[in-house]
Amino acid sequence: MTTATSPNTARGLLYDALSATATRPASIVFHVPGSQYQIHLRQDGPVSAQVGKRISGVIHASARRVDATARGGRFIEPVIGRPRRIQGTVLAHDAAANTITVDCAGSAAVDGVGLPVVCKLTDPRQKPEQFPVGTLVGFDVLDGATFTQ
Repeated sequence: MTTATSPNTARGLLYDALSATATRPASIVFHVPGSQYQIHLRQDGPVSAQVGKRISGVIHASARRVDATARGGRFIEPVIGRPRRIQGTVLAHDAAANTITVDCAGSAAVDGVGLPVVCKLTDPRQKPEQFPVGTLVGFDVLDGATFTQ
């Protein structure tokens, strides 16, 4: 039996948990099943899963400037490390929070959605309504993407 989850919920495996140091906050390595992705994300709150076990939560990122694009697929660059560039399809937008939710790893789809990332728009000239659901978008990601279980 499966339960319905929010379209913002990312599901994967906890590949590693990294403790905080003097120069780096606590973070996790999120693995997307069916792919080689090992995404490094700062922890936004405690993570109760054990390394190697399934985990679900919301990934938040801040977009420099979002551009609609006509070509390409859904991806996160680099495959291993902190997200620096995202391209994907808009799943939803939230005007009150100034965010769009982007499916950025369609080839590793689970229940039709690969990897949803909630992206805050940081360019004051842009509004979520400018990017209708289904639009293919691409953008650079500011440092500090987080995971909330």
